[in-house]
Amino acid sequence: MNYEQSLQHILDNGTERSDRTGVGTISVFGHQMRFDLSEGFPAITTKKLAWRAVVGELLWFLEGSTDERRLAEITHGDIRENLTNKKTIWTANADNQGKALGYPNSDDYKELGPVYGKQWRDFSGFDQIQGVVDQIRNSPDSRRIIMSSWNAPEISRMSLPPCHVLAQFHVSDGKLSCLLYQRSADAFLGVPFNIASYALLTHIIADHCNLEVDEFVHTFGDYHIYLNHVEQVKEQLNNKPFAKPRLIMPKIHTLDANRICEFSVDQFVLDGYQSHGAIKAEMAV
Repeated sequence: MNYEQSLQHILDNGTERSDRTGVGTISVFGHQMRFDLSEGFPAITTKKLAWRAVVGELLWFLEGSTDERRLAEITHGDIRENLTNKKTIWTANADNQGKALGYPNSDDYKELGPVYGKQWRDFSGFDQIQGVVDQIRNSPDSRRIIMSSWNAPEISRMSLPPCHVLAQFHVSDGKLSCLLYQRSADAFLGVPFNIASYALLTHIIADHCNLEVDEFVHTFGDYHIYLNHVEQVKEQLNNKPFAKPRLIMPKIHTLDANRICEFSVDQFVLDGYQSHGAIKAEMAV
């Protein structure tokens, strides 16, 4: 089942549920999609993917930052003093939940608490990205090559508890696969972003470890369409997909958190990417 088929699956089989945001959803529980990364990059084409935002956020995670204004710098390629009016996909979380938690929030600095980047690079003192790389290189047959963002004692201090919770990496015949478990997934706005992000992460880690890429497997707990996104989903389902693009990226010579800044968003290109236009929808916060 591909992404578009999964949207139809929710519409056909989901049940209406209330949710934290108060918007309401149509939801199914337990779902999975598989993407063969050797066949091309799984960028959604039935609407426009915000590719620059995908790359910027992933580099931000890999840097270990939890400052939303640093994400703005990475994504837009400029210093924060020039980005006062530029938002990111994390701005609303910083200005709402982050502020409510008492974190600093100004034009120059917006703290989010110990969200993904903190957990990836400093999970109670352990660098999980380096741990994944070390296991891939030294114990490629291990079934324990796992990175988790769910640090239970720190959840209450996060502006947004992690939705994409756990990634497991698998090496076979010189190829790297990644399986992502996502506890909660906004099918229309979030999932295309998540697919692209973890497919890119798989490419990045594979390149750094001198491996080819194999599969990205996306597994969901609560997989839902917000009620105020239903018409946009139906519009998207009327669009015919285009061919998958090819990822062009630099040699990943380092994954040191302090050196991720050596890479820029512009170095990661979806060659041949063709899509239908953007379809706007309000994000539930």
